Amino acid sequence: MYRSLPTERVSVVIPVRDDYDYLERCLDALARQTYAPYEIIVVDNDSNDRSAALAASRGALVVREDEVGIPAASATGYDASSGDIIARLDADSVPGVTWVASVCESFALNPHAAAVTGSGMLMDDDGRPHRRRSRLYMRAYFRLVGLALGHPPLWGSALAMRRAAWLEVRSEICRHNPRVHDDMDLSVHLGPDREIVLDRTLTVPASSRMLALDRAAVVRFLRGVYTIMRHWPREFPLARMIRRARSQRELVVLQPA
Repeated sequence: MYRSLPTERVSVVIPVRDDYDYLERCLDALARQTYAPYEIIVVDNDSNDRSAALAASRGALVVREDEVGIPAASATGYDASSGDIIARLDADSVPGVTWVASVCESFALNPHAAAVTGSGMLMDDDGRPHRRRSRLYMRAYFRLVGLALGHPPLWGSALAMRRAAWLEVRSEICRHNPRVHDDMDLSVHLGPDREIVLDRTLTVPASSRMLALDRAAVVRFLRGVYTIMRHWPREFPLARMIRRARSQRELVVLQPA
């Protein structure tokens, strides 16, 4: 039960490339939200299917980004947003009916947070969940990447950030480098000086295709390693942890008694 009705304007950004079937399911889920998004922005990343037409027919703002790659597509969507909060879903995300409201509630409970992130329940296209494998996959992601960053990482299929935070880092992120893992890169630049909160109430079902041990899995892994290492030495894990500890101490001092 929410303490009060949300008042924030939430922009939902969904980058897509030939994701018609997944996108239809995601848009259906957004249409059922108890607290409707202020706007839905679908970024057409040079699709060859009818994803853009589907989004337009559902009332979404369609923004085209011809530079192929999730970093460029995501950043274009964030730039186009006008809400107080920018929420990010992937085309294969299926948010529950209270997801947008829960995003607002999470920021209300964490007023100093620059961003919040959920986790994922990975499911087959027929709706069959992979509970144990999902727990192992997501736990490994948050723990291992968290150690490298010194704080919780963002997960691209279910995250949200204050628009003010995006405006502060938009010129720093690696939007034109398709080799980076875009949500990890965003995590690097938002933290450790800003607070990122892992809120498991924001967990969404998403496609289990990422569990496949194939070439795509190897590419994702290498992108993650590359993303972390390309920011060294300034963003070396120990240095980030020290900076985060200092930021947390300063935050405590600034809080009213």
